[in-house]
Amino acid sequence: MKKIFSYFFQALFIYILFILGRILGKYLSRKFFSFIFLKLGPLFRSKKTIEKNLDIYNKNLDKNEKKKIISNMWKNYGVTFIEYIFLNSFRKNNSHIRIEGDKNLQQIINYKKPVIFISGHFSNFELMSMEITKKNIPLATIYRPLNNIFLNPLMEFLRRKFVCRNQIKKGIRGVKDSIEFIKKGYSIALMVDQRVSEGERVNFFNKPALTTTLPAQLALKFGLPIVPVFIERLNGGKYKIEFFESIDSTNYENKIELTKKLNSVLEVMIKKNPNEWIWTHNRWK
Repeated sequence: MKKIFSYFFQALFIYILFILGRILGKYLSRKFFSFIFLKLGPLFRSKKTIEKNLDIYNKNLDKNEKKKIISNMWKNYGVTFIEYIFLNSFRKNNSHIRIEGDKNLQQIINYKKPVIFISGHFSNFELMSMEITKKNIPLATIYRPLNNIFLNPLMEFLRRKFVCRNQIKKGIRGVKDSIEFIKKGYSIALMVDQRVSEGERVNFFNKPALTTTLPAQLALKFGLPIVPVFIERLNGGKYKIEFFESIDSTNYENKIELTKKLNSVLEVMIKKNPNEWIWTHNRWK
């Protein structure tokens, strides 16, 4: 019961912030919430976990480099948070997006068969699935429901309405749903950068980390290519979405070998812009 009350007041507080964001508008709310998260974020997340993760990423980072990455991470957190209430404007427009790897994207469109899209929690990560569906690629997205039962319905509504209509809850049921969607000709999109208890220990920045093998399993089972997607912010409230060259799953013997490849690609993405990855997760627990 205590947790229910806690979730209720957390959700109420967030709804109030969302209302404030709508009042301020997209431009001002981005600035306001990046500042708020920069100041208040460190009070709610373990500084020790963040610095441990950064040391695993690069033990040669000096204090100033770490401080810069952490500050930019919190700013990105704040902007991404408030952008949820502006997903409708992102859906309606294309002026905020610059696509790189057009050739790779066009190959997927011409392929007209399912692929597995993978990425991590970079910048506004929701835009990956949104932009894929705007290209009329049939898609289903795997997501992890929020623990907060008062907030999760809103997030699910926003994702179905503006990001991707087909949302698959993570878990055993989600695996079955993914298979059904693939059989119907849908591609699957998911994030592969978080620790999962049911995952396998695979090296990530030279240290074993529990990693999902689901994209590898699905790709190997159905002979699907895997397409890594990277997102980062540009100046003026714009974004760059890069579609990497597809990975041929048939070149890999098993799910572990393929998952190692995916982790190595994820490392490349993080190195491109460590300022916009979420360092607060206890990835190597």
